[in-house]
Amino acid sequence: MVFYILVLLAAVGAAGYFAGRSRAISVVGGEVHKLHSLPSQHGSYVALFAVLPALLALIAWGLASPGIETSIIKSRFAAELAGQGIPQIEAFIRDAKAIAFGGLVGFTDSTKEAAAATYRSLHNTSLTIIGIVCALLAVGGFLYSYRNISARFRARHVVERVVRVFLIACSVVAVLTTIGIVLSLIFESLLFFGEIPFFKFLFGLHWSPQSAFTGAGTAAGEVNEDIFGAVPLFVGTLLITFIAMLVAAPVGLMSAIYLSDYATRSIRAVAKPVLEILAGIPTVVYGFFAALTVAPFFRDLGQSVGLSVASESALAAGVVMGIMIIPFVSSLSDDVINAVPQSLRDGSAGLGATKSETIRKVVLPAALPGIVSAMLLAVSRAIGETMIVVMAAGLAANLTINPLEAVTTITVQIATLLVGDQEFDSAKTRAAFALGLVLFCATLALNVIALRVVKKYREQYD
Repeated sequence: MVFYILVLLAAVGAAGYFAGRSRAISVVGGEVHKLHSLPSQHGSYVALFAVLPALLALIAWGLASPGIETSIIKSRFAAELAGQGIPQIEAFIRDAKAIAFGGLVGFTDSTKEAAAATYRSLHNTSLTIIGIVCALLAVGGFLYSYRNISARFRARHVVERVVRVFLIACSVVAVLTTIGIVLSLIFESLLFFGEIPFFKFLFGLHWSPQSAFTGAGTAAGEVNEDIFGAVPLFVGTLLITFIAMLVAAPVGLMSAIYLSDYATRSIRAVAKPVLEILAGIPTVVYGFFAALTVAPFFRDLGQSVGLSVASESALAAGVVMGIMIIPFVSSLSDDVINAVPQSLRDGSAGLGATKSETIRKVVLPAALPGIVSAMLLAVSRAIGETMIVVMAAGLAANLTINPLEAVTTITVQIATLLVGDQEFDSAKTRAAFALGLVLFCATLALNVIALRVVKKYREQYD
């Protein structure tokens, strides 16, 4: 139903644009120069007023209706839900919604079926109401704006104000989202550090939050502080990132040098898009590749030379992660190298330098700040990767720098701690926010360093 409403609004917007444009031309008898605004701006004015109010109403309905429908179901089935905890009530509501739309649930009963029927009825009613409201708003906005069109009407000013408000709103949403993420990390982390000492978390050598309440020597319900040491996660993250950069940095940089200075136009036109296809492959596909192809290859290769290689190893995850971020390094480095003026290359060639000497002694030093920035951003990308590590390196928080053993990373543990239905009222789940805060600070520091390097050492060319 919502899809059809959006299609209808798109059709009304298109019709409003052409109708407004035609009316603007007709009111001046085809003498467009008499109009204050262009015909297209009059058309945009009608389209905006025909679509925007209805679209805002639809968005408000989408935000408010789930909560309202859930409250009604809870109130109608208050007797049946009496005495149940919050997780049980949420599971009941979730199952009722799933049944209402033909989904599968673990088990059902007459109460859930009744709740599903109630939810389906409420949802259909609200869809009908919002459909009628959107239709009325679209028609009303169309007629109102259509009647306002005249030779002296300032349609351009109205359209520009609406666009400006939209751009400001997008900026505000981005800023508020960032602030919300940071505040949520900080507040939950402070609660976590209220239970677990900061230094035990940051410098502890044992990580096993799943056993937070069952550790030896702790009373019932008491948190074992010694199993929240995050050093194994930091070491695993740095180890896999280091291996990934050993693959991505030389291959990506050499690819960029070849594409920018050695490849012909025809080869570059083919090779660059093919190389960047790697960036469009989903990370889960890289994970399958690492788990089913690369990891068995390294294990068999190690056995053939007498080495013990784990089925899930840091080496396999790091190599595949390096392959994944090759386009990242290559694309950024290629852009930076191409930004070096051709006059520097010509001047070096005029002094008798070969092409390789020009690249090593002129081009790369001039592009070095940008290349360093690209490498640091690639490191940030590698640190934040999850799926490849889950599938190729495992979940074991081993404190080791041996790339042939299984390790885990910060992002994997965050995903593990927050899997399923969780209540954020224990050290186990709040540990994920503490890890997220550490990861956020690390990637922020890398980005700041990259920007400072570029700003300090960037050369300005005429």
